[in-house]
Amino acid sequence: MLRKSLGAILAGGLGLTAATSADANTESGARALLPHRAIYDLKLKDASERSGIEGMVGRMVYEFTGSACTGFSTSFRLVTKIDTGEETRLSDQQTITYEDLSARQFHFETKSFTDEQLDKQLSGDAAMAENGIKVEIAQPDGRELDLPASDFPTGHMLDVIENAKQGKHFFEARVFDGSENGDQALLTTTVIGKQQDPGKDDADAEKAGEFSKTPFWPVTIAYFNESAVGDPTPVYNMSFKLYENGITRDLTMDYGDFVLSGNLVKLEMLKQQQDPCPVPAK
Repeated sequence: MLRKSLGAILAGGLGLTAATSADANTESGARALLPHRAIYDLKLKDASERSGIEGMVGRMVYEFTGSACTGFSTSFRLVTKIDTGEETRLSDQQTITYEDLSARQFHFETKSFTDEQLDKQLSGDAAMAENGIKVEIAQPDGRELDLPASDFPTGHMLDVIENAKQGKHFFEARVFDGSENGDQALLTTTVIGKQQDPGKDDADAEKAGEFSKTPFWPVTIAYFNESAVGDPTPVYNMSFKLYENGITRDLTMDYGDFVLSGNLVKLEMLKQQQDPCPVPAK
């Protein structure tokens, strides 16, 4: 189960509080997000016998563009080569999203391939409503559903950054990112460490180019199914180093039965879009 994890991170409580949280960050936080393309090399860090995985390598490409006024687009591709000991298969997941912070709308498209054969296609739209979010799934089955109030991915990332800047080390949120079947939100708990400067043994920092010496926050987000009760086990955990501009590096993705590490190998800054926001009248 390889979800588009980076698109999901990348809050301030459950319910309607989460639905309105993006407004407070749009003017400052959203304007600080930088368009970029990041490439990560993935490798298997750990795997249980139950996983049936003996080896795994891959590459993840994440492109983030847009502005606070025009909305933000992401293009995400995750390709992994999985060795089970008996066979090797190639998994390829491609996702495109668009998020309009001011209109509180979110569009998602995902195609999943196994050994270059299309095995799943999903597309749809979600919008904030009075009592939650309304989701319209166009593919594969054309249906509508209502879900509890949730953050969308960029709004959630802004909440993570805002909480980090305020020195808040723990918070919860509900997030909808259109993953899996696009029919559920996930509950999340986020742990944020103190802001740090890169150390001499931080080899990943050099790949961040002009940000190689910039302070970052260590962040861990645990994702839980909506139906989880009692003391549930996360669907997965994600840890990474986060910059105030939204760039991440040094990833660890824990899916329970196996763990992947992702090292930043290339960071390309993209042209900043001319922001057409009207200047407020004085």
